[in-house]
Amino acid sequence: MPTPQLSDLPPSRGRWVEIDIHEQSLTVWDGREPVRHCRVSTGEAGAGEHEGSGQTPRGWHYVRAAIGAGEPQAAVFRGRRPTGETYSPALAARHPRRDWILGRILWLCGLEKGRNRGGQVDTQRRYIYLHGTPSTEPMGVAASHGCVRLHLDDLLDLFAQMPSGTPVWLHDSADTSHR
Repeated sequence: MPTPQLSDLPPSRGRWVEIDIHEQSLTVWDGREPVRHCRVSTGEAGAGEHEGSGQTPRGWHYVRAAIGAGEPQAAVFRGRRPTGETYSPALAARHPRRDWILGRILWLCGLEKGRNRGGQVDTQRRYIYLHGTPSTEPMGVAASHGCVRLHLDDLLDLFAQMPSGTPVWLHDSADTSHR
């Protein structure tokens, strides 16, 4: 799928994703029709674009890379590579402070120069992903280090629908200027 152009967003046809940071929700759209909805967990530090902030970036993005196809459903990732581990409560007990990246990774790239692309606000260089998290982690509560966390069932379904190039809009509820 080609890189989306800002002038064509939101698309009137095809799949795209909306993430509402305030509501902690994700909606998959097919053109102007919502087709799937789930709860997520975004940055505990709120919304923001600056490197090192721990915040979830806003604005239009796209899936730069879809990582993990063919890996076990609960595969553990570090540095975008599978560790060879599969998440389990026993593994979690051995690593109680680990920030789990599980199942699959949808690595985002910003589309808006100066807002979420380039310089100190570059989403891709900040390693912002949609990724899986243990089922014990709450959804609907901001708790991540800036990424968008999903429970594995939701992530696996999303991964199947979101090839590289899929547009993703992250925003606060009150910001509807791009819709």
